[in-house]
Amino acid sequence: MSLIKASFWLTIAELVFNLSGYIVHALLGRFLGPAEYGRYGIIITFATMIVVLVGRGVPVAMSKYLSEVRKKDAGTILSVRKTGAIVQTILISIVTVLYYFIVPPVAGKLLGDPSLVQLFKISTPIIPAFALASFYVYYFNGIHKFNSQSLIKFYRGIVKIVFIISLGFLFSTKGAVVGHALAPLSVFVFAYFLDPFRKEKAHKKSPISWQKMLSFAWPITLFMIFYEIMISIDLYMVKGLLGSDELTGLYNAALTIGRLPFYAFYFLTIILLPKISEATSKQDLVKTKNILSFAMRFLFILLIPAVTLLSFFSTSASQLFFGNQYILAGAPLSILAFGLGFLVVFYILAFALNGAGKNKFPMWIALFGMILNSILNYYLIQEYGINGAAIATSVSSFVVMLLMIIFVQRKLASFFKPFSVLKYLVGSGLIYVVADSFLSQHKFIFILWSILLLGVYFVFLFFTKELSKKDFLLLRDSIRNK
Repeated sequence: MSLIKASFWLTIAELVFNLSGYIVHALLGRFLGPAEYGRYGIIITFATMIVVLVGRGVPVAMSKYLSEVRKKDAGTILSVRKTGAIVQTILISIVTVLYYFIVPPVAGKLLGDPSLVQLFKISTPIIPAFALASFYVYYFNGIHKFNSQSLIKFYRGIVKIVFIISLGFLFSTKGAVVGHALAPLSVFVFAYFLDPFRKEKAHKKSPISWQKMLSFAWPITLFMIFYEIMISIDLYMVKGLLGSDELTGLYNAALTIGRLPFYAFYFLTIILLPKISEATSKQDLVKTKNILSFAMRFLFILLIPAVTLLSFFSTSASQLFFGNQYILAGAPLSILAFGLGFLVVFYILAFALNGAGKNKFPMWIALFGMILNSILNYYLIQEYGINGAAIATSVSSFVVMLLMIIFVQRKLASFFKPFSVLKYLVGSGLIYVVADSFLSQHKFIFILWSILLLGVYFVFLFFTKELSKKDFLLLRDSIRNK
């Protein structure tokens, strides 16, 4: 499957999947209310953070090595998968037990809310369930079955709504938390039946030892730990420093909407890691540069106007997703939109480096970002409240993004074109001025305004020769698999 065609279907799948997520958050936010939604956000954010940091290290390593042996026989593929499965099972089992016995009392004490202890314990099954689903996603990624990944995303979007909303409506916060475990467990079962090799056994010795897989996985695992703390510490510090469930709920709503661009472009991490791994394993520097240049051009063209519009229409977006009781989330969202946009670039480039085997630099930059964001949040939250948390996260995100761009330019491939990015910025500034001068805020009409403004933006790029007819023909032919 071509890079563009894979991008197209994974983009559609990601949009459907994330639309389901926003439906879940919007409905829960409305019938739980800001205070209870804030408690729900604390639990789910923390459980998801644990899952991400331990559920992606080994699967990402497995995906990298699968991409290098995928053209060999099924026995070799399954032997690599078996090695990853054994290591991942041991790791997740240990983490799940430690989470149940250690996290609830410690978190309840640190956050100053003992009532959260039971909710943390109930959230424990999320870890093994999510890890099982994530393992299969990266397995399909490694063998380049992007169509299966897309189908899994569609399916997961549906079951998220079914399990989380139905249980949340019946049993409030506890039910919603349980739904977060049942949904990925269902995805794992579904993915198993999509596996083209499910009836075959690993009859060969794996060319990748568990030691080699762990050696590659541990920097990625630490990267995920530091990264997840960096992007979540603001929510916990809002709760800890301000002590208000309502303000925590408002800030969680801003974070949820602000992460929309991240989820929309997450598919690029799925594609870039195996593609760049395959190219660098063959020492094909030209192909590596072409893949990275195309992906990042695509990202910058769409991401910059997206975060600009989200920032301008932040109040309208907050009303649309969560209702009038969350209107105050618009102020921090107008700031967070840019900060979380910076993080999209940072995260995607980190996975490009992981694919090239340069996985230690992202780890150190994420550690630096975590420390910087924690310090800035501590001072700015006390001074400016939830807006201070948004400022701290945005500043930290810009710094780590800049460091990552510089490193990738020097150590992997030259992809950053300042003059082109300047055009994207000018075009985005143009539509911001038009919106500010002529358009009004409203929880529904802003969607139409955004579409029209994006049209203006693309016309601007066409006349400045940043987009051409050739781009559209390339997109068409790639989707047709020519």
